[in-house]
Amino acid sequence: MTAQHSEDSAPYGHPAHATLAAEVATAVEGVPGVAFLRPGLTDRLRSMVSRPGAAPAGVRMTPPDGDGPWRVEIHVVALRRARTVDVARGVRDTVERRLGAVAPAGSVPWVTVTVTGLV
Repeated sequence: MTAQHSEDSAPYGHPAHATLAAEVATAVEGVPGVAFLRPGLTDRLRSMVSRPGAAPAGVRMTPPDGDGPWRVEIHVVALRRARTVDVARGVRDTVERRLGAVAPAGSVPWVTVTVTGLV
């Protein structure tokens, strides 16, 4: 892992990457069946400590190394009335479309979606 790579992974050292992660989080929250992005321990502590450039709750993005793809991990809580598989597919497709606009030609983002609970 290069120094540049570790600077740009979550939490984001590059403002453009932090902005992109926030845009992805907003897009994911709009997917039918998503109740909310799942906060981790860091997100729960964030209210006590200000962390500029921090990753949004439930989103972890690693920018591409050279020609490689974006690597994205999304953790969501789904609505009980929605089919979990449909929610996960919808989230994946939404993230792939959003990152496809900024990814190098022919590079498909590697997206992992985990539904961590139902409400």
